[in-house]
Amino acid sequence: MTVIDEMARVAKGATIGSDVSIGPYCVVGPNVTLGDGCKLVGHVHLDGHTSIGPRTRIAPFASIGGPPQSVRYRGGPTRVVIGADCDIRENVTVNAGTEDDRGLTEIGDRCFLMAGTHVAHDCKVGNGVTFANNVLLGGHSVIGDNVLFGGQVAVRQFVRIGEGAMIVGLSGVRADVIPYALAHGPLAHLVGLNIVGLRRRGVTRSDLHQIRQAYHAIFFGDGTFAERVKRTEGDYAGHPLVGMIFEFIRTATRPLTMAVHRADLGDNA
Repeated sequence: MTVIDEMARVAKGATIGSDVSIGPYCVVGPNVTLGDGCKLVGHVHLDGHTSIGPRTRIAPFASIGGPPQSVRYRGGPTRVVIGADCDIRENVTVNAGTEDDRGLTEIGDRCFLMAGTHVAHDCKVGNGVTFANNVLLGGHSVIGDNVLFGGQVAVRQFVRIGEGAMIVGLSGVRADVIPYALAHGPLAHLVGLNIVGLRRRGVTRSDLHQIRQAYHAIFFGDGTFAERVKRTEGDYAGHPLVGMIFEFIRTATRPLTMAVHRADLGDNA
């Protein structure tokens, strides 16, 4: 049974699924859709053309679907789409898209956005992504499935972060991060692979060894970066996980985050 607190404001035109709970002082705009089983705890503001998937829980003072923080936004009916089974905590902000991109800010299923997270206009976030407190995504960022962000990470606009990567807390990401990588630092570099994440997804010891070898060949082998990529791609043809790294590199249109040895970072490693 859907329960709407008498202190909440739900506009005419909003679409409310079954078994939805809307707590006190929530504001739900006329173009908002809430899937079955959604829970708005209280003081939640949903605006614009926003769709929230089934069973997603939104904590107090989250604001979703507001106008993008972009001087080029022209007031169009751009959207926010959030998937199923997400947990969106206190003070999270998710802005709508802009007319100059897809007009859509998108977050997948089973994502966990801890307090203070900001997802800017036109971002595309995959499934199973975890944002620790105060993570900031710049506009047009693309985040792969199962990425993990530590606290207070900042991601520059237009950056891609590949599937299964981990960004260590207090890092600033200014360039694309390959899948399965571990990135760290105020101006982040790759410092290895997200081995814990790979193990958690059931990657075998043999596959871990292959990914590690490919990583070192790409970033620390002989020759130029382009030569290393070409040579290593041939060596690992047919390996699906390593192949995702090469596909990510091949489709890059912006700079890549490059690797360093941890020893080179000194006390910051």
